[in-house]
Amino acid sequence: MHAWPAPKIPSLPGRNRLPSLFDTASRRLVTVGSQQGASMYVCGITPYDATHLGHAATYVAFDLLVRTWHDAGVTVRYAQNVTDVDDPLLERARQVDQPWEAIAARETAKFRADMAALRVVPPDRYVGVVESLPQIIGLIEVLRSRGLTYELDGDQYFATHAIPDFGAVSHLGRDDMIALFAARGGDPDRAGKKDPLDALLWRGKRPEEPSWPAPFGRGRPGWHVECAAIALTHLPLPLDVQGGGADLVFPHHEMTAAQAEAATGRRFARAYVHTGLVAYQGEKMSKSLGNLVFVSDLCAAGADPMAVRLALLDHHYRTEWEWTPRLLDEATDRLAEWRAAVRRPRGAPADGLLAAVRDRLADDLDAPGAIALIDEWTTQDGDDPDAPTLVAAMADALLGVHL
Repeated sequence: MHAWPAPKIPSLPGRNRLPSLFDTASRRLVTVGSQQGASMYVCGITPYDATHLGHAATYVAFDLLVRTWHDAGVTVRYAQNVTDVDDPLLERARQVDQPWEAIAARETAKFRADMAALRVVPPDRYVGVVESLPQIIGLIEVLRSRGLTYELDGDQYFATHAIPDFGAVSHLGRDDMIALFAARGGDPDRAGKKDPLDALLWRGKRPEEPSWPAPFGRGRPGWHVECAAIALTHLPLPLDVQGGGADLVFPHHEMTAAQAEAATGRRFARAYVHTGLVAYQGEKMSKSLGNLVFVSDLCAAGADPMAVRLALLDHHYRTEWEWTPRLLDEATDRLAEWRAAVRRPRGAPADGLLAAVRDRLADDLDAPGAIALIDEWTTQDGDDPDAPTLVAAMADALLGVHL
């Protein structure tokens, strides 16, 4: 599966330091990556309603990390999946009476276009679940060989209960785990399971559902094993960053890590980094609620994609916030002010600004702090003929905002 075209990133003088991010597992700021390189896996979309602003906020946040690593001179290995066969996609196909493959292809194409419009640097490995079936089946076979699976009415389950440190990512109590597992696609109440938290690895063939052959019977993969297999195939362990929205902490990232570590005997990730959820009309923006605002709709209505990106960046990636049309209006005004400032023949010296913006981004991707610094520069007078060009380059290279 191909990604989208990469934006051209301007060169800047000097280098930033390695960034520090908040790690959900250790509950502290940790330095991510090294001068030898950095690796990251970010969970991708299930392509049936793309790209709403909750999606966009997550992928813009991790794009900010990629840009910060690049600015530190770090070579980045980045993989992202597309869950192009899954229960919600199949349900949507039944609702609209369309082939699930056609919906997945159409929505993935829309997502690619939105990411290109927002100047998101593409992952170098953009991988669909369907194309990864051999690797997924192979991972399940490894887990079977280690006695960590069992069969239930034709389905294969991962024996989560056999993992001694299960819960090390989320730090949740068992009752909270079970409740979240039920709310987020799990089946803790299924009769015959050895433990409510055991996770589905392979769903045996059901009538009118897609299925593929496997040594343990025709079927299709469960959610968590897909990302484990794709990450293990395309990236070295341990990952420097496993990323995604805060709603993936449990069960998805907890179970992905457990399955990968059980199969390899190695640590899955050094840091688990999560973005805050975006609300709209008083509720978390979600497909199930239908309260979605789409990037493509905003742009079709005349919004500049760079204003959309600025509106997203004006909220720290870990905070929860609510979208309102006023945020786009404010971002549009800010974009106009920045563009006017960098088109002046001269401006206030910007070398110190570059250092300060770099410092903000290296400190847990403080994009709002970086934006405030550029706002302040636009109000200052100066005689440096090189400053406007430098500010335009730093806004583009570091924040992804093309002026």
